[in-house]
Amino acid sequence: MKIFQWLLIISVFVLPVHSDGQAVKNVVLVHGAFVDGSGWEGVYNILTKQGYKVSVTQHTLLSFNGDVAAVTRIIDQQDGPCILVAHSYGGAVITVAGNNPKVVGLVYIAAHAPDAGESEADNGKIYPPVYKSLIKGKDGFDYIDPEKFPADFAGGVPKGKARFMAVSQTPTADSAFHAIIQEPAWKTKPVWYMVAKADKIINPDLERMYAKRAKSIKTVEVEGASHCVFMSHPRETAELIVLGAKGK
Repeated sequence: MKIFQWLLIISVFVLPVHSDGQAVKNVVLVHGAFVDGSGWEGVYNILTKQGYKVSVTQHTLLSFNGDVAAVTRIIDQQDGPCILVAHSYGGAVITVAGNNPKVVGLVYIAAHAPDAGESEADNGKIYPPVYKSLIKGKDGFDYIDPEKFPADFAGGVPKGKARFMAVSQTPTADSAFHAIIQEPAWKTKPVWYMVAKADKIINPDLERMYAKRAKSIKTVEVEGASHCVFMSHPRETAELIVLGAKGK
């Protein structure tokens, strides 16, 4: 019985990534709230130079279900198995979209990974973040105070770029943050996690909890990194994604 259980664990967490003895070559990058997929450019450039086929989602942030559908559409376009990578709110999205059979691994970059029955908003109350710059619009859409965006959201990003991100941010439906997760993919797919140790948007302790609970194969903590760790530390982010693609 013990041998059977061990083989089952191997089949779930190793074989999907190494079914043909090769690393997965398809990577799908999923952005978080208030931004778009352009922030992944640095990571994209590193991965494509290493031969990976990289797709970047551009979901609208109008609704959680709509964003899951948009990410699923990109997953379905892949020509083989893929690694699904997400930042911030995008983590909740891939926690659902990651159930797609083409997804063989999940990489969370300072991202939410709620369990069944949880929402990222509720988890944020258990582990409160530092920032106080969220503005809730009367129309049901949230955004970050542009004056505080560079320091609260985009620390470590060049100042000019951070200011541009602040004034070009995409307001996000408040309801998306309150979506209740069902059947989290991290319970059946292997996980890799990056903690941004100076994150003001998501409490680093919440990130650590997510990583531990999902039994992250490799958890990397980046010293001094803000919420935009994927932009300020693209090399470290790409390295973690490569580990996911190789199943290490």
